[in-house]
Amino acid sequence: MNDQAPGMLMGIPKGGGKGNEEKTILNCSTTDPNKILPMKYKWARQHYKTGVANNWTPEEVNMQKDVETWRNPKALTQDERRLIMRNMGFFSTAESLTANNIVLILYKHITNPECRQYLLRQAYEEAVHTDTFIYCCDTLGLDADEVYNMYLEVESIKAKDEYVVNMTKSILDPNFSTKGTENIQRFVHDLVGFYVIMEGIFFYAGFVMMLSFLRQNKMVGVAEQFQFILRDESVHLAFGVDLINTIIDENPAIWTPEFKETITERVREAVELEMAYAADCLPRGILGLNASSVGEYVQYIADRRLKKIRLDSIYGTKNPFPWMSEIIDLRKEKNFFETRVTEYQTAGMLSWDE
Repeated sequence: MNDQAPGMLMGIPKGGGKGNEEKTILNCSTTDPNKILPMKYKWARQHYKTGVANNWTPEEVNMQKDVETWRNPKALTQDERRLIMRNMGFFSTAESLTANNIVLILYKHITNPECRQYLLRQAYEEAVHTDTFIYCCDTLGLDADEVYNMYLEVESIKAKDEYVVNMTKSILDPNFSTKGTENIQRFVHDLVGFYVIMEGIFFYAGFVMMLSFLRQNKMVGVAEQFQFILRDESVHLAFGVDLINTIIDENPAIWTPEFKETITERVREAVELEMAYAADCLPRGILGLNASSVGEYVQYIADRRLKKIRLDSIYGTKNPFPWMSEIIDLRKEKNFFETRVTEYQTAGMLSWDE
């Protein structure tokens, strides 16, 4: 990209060309949704390119030591097994829920072609994540019914899934339209549910729990699968934030004090659910974690998410796990030397937002 002529980005003329100024994320009837050039929202294109550069599949991760560890009844404590199973149970169905949101809802209402292109990429990545949990279940010999029914049988997981479904169900109405201020508010409200809460808060307690196994050199293969998913989710979150902020910029009438307070309250409620999930996953302290410290991390993450969408933080909690960034960086170098060259090539493109 550095060899482009001045004023060019990925071959796109600066300013976008005739008609580009008429493009909008929603309700754009003046341009062809199938005509991606010229581009207006270059951030969407960049997120797409980053996703392509980060491409991976679960089979690339060596799971042999994990199999040996999992089959050895003395290698892991019951609390460690509970932690792994709880996170497998939540993520396995949450990834499918996210994919359905993209395919059934977001793509329909977002009329901008470069954003649609990214949504197609994200949908593919969600399919890879779903495949990852199939791969882990098959490789470790897990009871698939136990894993995939947790969203129905484990109360802390069920509560999180139901919260996101209820928060985003309004736009599942086949008659829903993004026309008008109130409907655009509803759409942004649901985008917050999809991106800020599900992918930006509900996933991150699980990430810190699973990456803790890397620090102990336990179940490294499963933990690395979660690491790759975290890398993808960082880009999903960045796209979602850009999408939300751009829709607000293009429709400033929706960003009322009352609506801001509603969004803040939704995040507050989500934090309570995630803290309950952490307590369920960690009835006792293990791996240098306990429910209290993970709860602090969730609050820290929630403040960061609020600031990203231009809202005030509400907790003021410090990050109890500064090692998160360090362990991610270390694992990137490990992947370069031990698994595949492309990992080194893409590492510089990442923007870790733990």
